[in-house]
Amino acid sequence: MLRAIRDFFWKTGNKIGFKPAGGIRSAKDSLAWLSLVKEELGNEWLKPELFRIGASTLLSDIERQIYHHVTGRYAAYHDLPMS
Repeated sequence: MLRAIRDFFWKTGNKIGFKPAGGIRSAKDSLAWLSLVKEELGNEWLKPELFRIGASTLLSDIERQIYHHVTGRYAAYHDLPMS
């Protein structure tokens, strides 16, 4: 899909946004998508108008990663009630 967006841009000059569907549940997955978009489309597509990740599960994972980084331990369910 990213290559189709790139080809369309090269042919028309019109930038089309991209929002990957499903499967983005972890910070690691989101970094992979960021890297892929940057490599295929360039930095211009890393703006919120052209690239969006909409995943509430991702937010929970990022909260857990930050908690672990700050405290050195993994969060229990009661530590992050919104997760």
